Amino acid sequence: MTIISIVIIDADMIVDGLQFAFPDIARQLRRVFDERAKGLNVTRPQWRALLQLARHEGCNQGALADLLEVEPITLCRMVDRLAESGLVERRSDPQDRRAWRLYLLPKARPLLMELQRIGAALFEDAMQGIDAEEQQKLLDKLDKIRENLARCDADRVDND
Repeated sequence: MTIISIVIIDADMIVDGLQFAFPDIARQLRRVFDERAKGLNVTRPQWRALLQLARHEGCNQGALADLLEVEPITLCRMVDRLAESGLVERRSDPQDRRAWRLYLLPKARPLLMELQRIGAALFEDAMQGIDAEEQQKLLDKLDKIRENLARCDADRVDND
């Protein structure tokens, strides 16, 4: 085996490790979060929808679907369930009779606070043994990866 092939093998191992580390960590975070939030009767996708709605209250269903990167019909069913649970309210859009604006109901706010508490505790548990400076470096690197991927996605759209 030559030095060049050893370097390639080592580089492949790093890439393979990263390719599997991201989805493995995401899966573990989802599993632990779901376990901790089990008694709250809200799914992780519903939490994401509530969180985005809290940030963009009064948006229409199409805009929320875009923010969540889901199909409008998927979001419609999710909003149906959230409305049935008394967490979200649809109001007609004064500018477009066909559209609905979405608003959180008072019952949603304490639930969001509890879900945020669970998420923060999970993040703290996940970051044990990593000091604040290292955490910031990690976040900076992840932001760079996100930027790189966004640029790749923009390049793909430009080339289509």
